[in-house]
Amino acid sequence: MAADLTIQAEVPPSRIPALTVLMRTAWWMSDRTPAEVARLVKHSDLVTALTLADRLVGFARVLTDYTHIALVLDVIVDESRRGSGLGAALLDAVVNHPQLAAMRSLELVCQPELIPFYRRWGFTDQVGSSTLMRRTTDARLTSC
Repeated sequence: MAADLTIQAEVPPSRIPALTVLMRTAWWMSDRTPAEVARLVKHSDLVTALTLADRLVGFARVLTDYTHIALVLDVIVDESRRGSGLGAALLDAVVNHPQLAAMRSLELVCQPELIPFYRRWGFTDQVGSSTLMRRTTDARLTSC
């Protein structure tokens, strides 16, 4: 891992444009505006940002009740840095966050090809008979 990697528990307003650009590289976030990104950062319970040589290269956020459940969302690493260990550093920072230590359940949704990656932190796709359900007004997301 690079010596100049910084893990931060915030995304300052000055980094919202860079985070918006990073998010736009993922299909499920490709149309987010800077105003939406600022709002979702502000209203997330926990955020984790990775910077490398002062460049934003990774991000994840968590919504939680701090007791029973925490939902990890919007996990992303800059495309040019994938496979370099930054995703592992990001997930380590999220799952080892002190405020999540006593959680009964840490959950996320991922694409099938990422299941082996997330299994390294104990995530499983064996969740009983639960089914993901969604209500959306965004037609792009109804077939995902």
